[in-house]
Amino acid sequence: MNIPKTKMPRVVIVGGGFAGISIAKKLKGLPIQLVMFDRHNYHTFQPLLYQVSTSGLEADSIAYPLRKIMKKHKNFHFRMAEVKNINPTTQVIDTNIGSLEYDYLVIATGTKTNYFGNKQIEYNALPMKTVPQALDIRSFMLQNFEKASVTENDEERQAYMTFVVVGGGPTGVELAGALAELKRKVFPKDYPDIDLSKMEIHLLEGAPRLLPPMSETASKKAEKFLRELGVTIHLKTLVTQYDGTNVETKEGVILKASTFIWSAGVTGNPVLGVNENAIHDKVKRYIVNEYNQVDGYNNIFAIGDIALMMSDEYPKGHPQLAQPAIQQGELLAKNLMNLINNKPMKPFKYIDKGSMATIGRNKAVADIKKLHFGGFFAWFIWMFVHLFSLVGFRNRVITFFNWMYNYINYDKAARSIFRYYKRENKSEVVVKKEEEVTA
Repeated sequence: MNIPKTKMPRVVIVGGGFAGISIAKKLKGLPIQLVMFDRHNYHTFQPLLYQVSTSGLEADSIAYPLRKIMKKHKNFHFRMAEVKNINPTTQVIDTNIGSLEYDYLVIATGTKTNYFGNKQIEYNALPMKTVPQALDIRSFMLQNFEKASVTENDEERQAYMTFVVVGGGPTGVELAGALAELKRKVFPKDYPDIDLSKMEIHLLEGAPRLLPPMSETASKKAEKFLRELGVTIHLKTLVTQYDGTNVETKEGVILKASTFIWSAGVTGNPVLGVNENAIHDKVKRYIVNEYNQVDGYNNIFAIGDIALMMSDEYPKGHPQLAQPAIQQGELLAKNLMNLINNKPMKPFKYIDKGSMATIGRNKAVADIKKLHFGGFFAWFIWMFVHLFSLVGFRNRVITFFNWMYNYINYDKAARSIFRYYKRENKSEVVVKKEEEVTA
């Protein structure tokens, strides 16, 4: 993989998300060799993925090249690769482009979509964890409306115009709100020959309220805002099946929908090779101590969503949000230098800066310490925080002007279908393979 040999300590980071770039930036200029692996050559600002999927932003507004982030780091090397295995004994990491020795390993692989073992939903649902997946949702949504405009079958048209979003967390709430705004302000201009009053948006959540991690005040306000926008909310509702058209729930709710978006949960994305006892069975996250060291190892660390740091204050670990990931990355950078220089490390202490979710135009909720905001003020705070959290001046400028254009014109500009998305029916493939084996 053409990484130069060095006498300096080699720190290898796996993952270029919030945690990975946080520690990488803090290690800049220090006497180490820094190597980063990621399957993509860009950092994704995941909180705004839903805007890409609902035509509010283009993909390059929320993606930033990893090499560009670290361009001033003299001893930084990035390789676009997938890490396959870790060998802690030999301190070697194996990837699809070769192997590399490390002195210190930082795992920041984040999470992947959790389907809770339901293969049918996994095969047929639309997830939204990556930029390509967000673009798939956008293309599929627009394709369905093109089909709805030409079909003469009323039942088929209704299925094309029905959206089911599973998961009432921030992602699900923001998606449902954005879809409702498309229904109210954008699609009536694009599709005057379709009765948009028949477009349905259903938000399904298994818990008794929306936004379970946030305050009850935020939950109630979010539910109120969504209902005002015309979103049908189903609480205490668990999806059991989705075959590509029919949504079935444990509670007996049956919906016909062509667009079924799954945002109901995530699970850890660990790398093979680390002792299985160091990975929590249920959540698939590395069990780490207060210094983010993986259980049983001195030179292997995990930070961000993949790290499970349990304490009296956080018995289930820290929330899987950007802030804990950024803070863990920044502290670990200091602790690595302390470790290299035989100095004591400092334990991690999470500073909760609050939680936010936007529902639509002038509508958002925010919990900041003991304060709870809703409406325009919360929406303004949300917009300000997300705008300045984006990586890169260009991305901030483009996103700001996109938002201003959308706000003034009641429009969303990114509605071109550049690539046709066709959902592959993987369940049929699996059935055929099983039949072949049986035969």
